[in-house]
Amino acid sequence: MLTTLTPSGKRRVVAKGARKIHSRLAGHIELFTHTTLMLAVGRNLHIVTQSSPLDRFERLRTDLERIGAAYYAAELADRLIEEESENRRAFDLLLGVLRALDAGAAVDLTLRAYELHLLDALGYRPQLHECASCGVALTEATDRFSPSAGGALCPQCAGADRRALPMSLPAFKVLRYLQIQPPEIAGEVRVSAATRAEAESLLRAYLRHILERDLRSLAFLDDVRHLHEASRSVGSIDMRYFAQGVDHEHD
Repeated sequence: MLTTLTPSGKRRVVAKGARKIHSRLAGHIELFTHTTLMLAVGRNLHIVTQSSPLDRFERLRTDLERIGAAYYAAELADRLIEEESENRRAFDLLLGVLRALDAGAAVDLTLRAYELHLLDALGYRPQLHECASCGVALTEATDRFSPSAGGALCPQCAGADRRALPMSLPAFKVLRYLQIQPPEIAGEVRVSAATRAEAESLLRAYLRHILERDLRSLAFLDDVRHLHEASRSVGSIDMRYFAQGVDHEHD
């Protein structure tokens, strides 16, 4: 059973015998593969009869952090996109983030741009230019973000949500910038590590509110980051062993 994202929507299809060693489909329907499928119409689910890969993003697959980011991008699309709901923009965004990760773009800012544009494409755009409560244009005095209200709050409305999160001016600016700029330029933005971390935390809180839980792939992505930090401190480690352990856990 495969979950595929197509220009005409998310679809579940069956690839019979794909797990067999000599299957002609096996290498064409792996995760993070852009492929052309030929389907036979079934009573309940369509059946994959042929497949021709267009791009397997080979460079992405050699880096654990980028693999983790790709897992996250795919899971986020899966959770937010309704089955059989046509959305060409969502398809293009997922394909674009995989291409950017494969090309070596900065992982964190690439994901932030993807999150913001995917939310916009699916009707969950966070308010970052007008107050999520009263609709007034936001200024640099804005310093609160409310996941439940749907975005940033002006100073006059900041007290309306006691659970609103503090937001620094640099994080506010980078989120606004990434929301209105093409996703592919995210990797060119130069901001501090602290601002990147804050922007990620704010969007995680917003997505948690929408999805009512964290995505499983976030734990994988966080583990990989901690592993990279540890490796810089203590030297090289066996990445193949770690990859096998994670792959088994999230199979």
